[in-house]
Amino acid sequence: MSKSERVKDRISGVPDGEYFQVRQRAGWKLIAVEWERAADDAPAEKEEIPYGLRVAADCQHLEYDADEMAVLTLMMELIVQEHGFSRIASELNEHGFRRRDGAQWTEISAFNMLPRLIEIGPRMFPTADWQERRKRIYQLLGR
Repeated sequence: MSKSERVKDRISGVPDGEYFQVRQRAGWKLIAVEWERAADDAPAEKEEIPYGLRVAADCQHLEYDADEMAVLTLMMELIVQEHGFSRIASELNEHGFRRRDGAQWTEISAFNMLPRLIEIGPRMFPTADWQERRKRIYQLLGR
């Protein structure tokens, strides 16, 4: 394999056709173009950790957060019992649960958890704990 030589030219404007022709006549072949611009000072957008999870101690993966999972479980129970979101919010607050920002639950914030409940629901149902809860709920509903 033959040796090759590489050179980087620092250019302070848009090169014209003559620039490229001179380089080609001298035996150079264009192999790359590099662009640069000023970076925004805005920080990169952080991805939110799904409710019910937290960053593990090793900072390498996510693990279940017991308190948040208790909130999701209670919400699921109350939804299965066909309670409205105002009642769900009230129950969460009465049990001392707070949102991640420390605020009390409202019917809107409880409603906004529906996508997360739908996402995590299939993983909640197979657990033995949920099987027992489901039996108790059905007894309360008379089914």
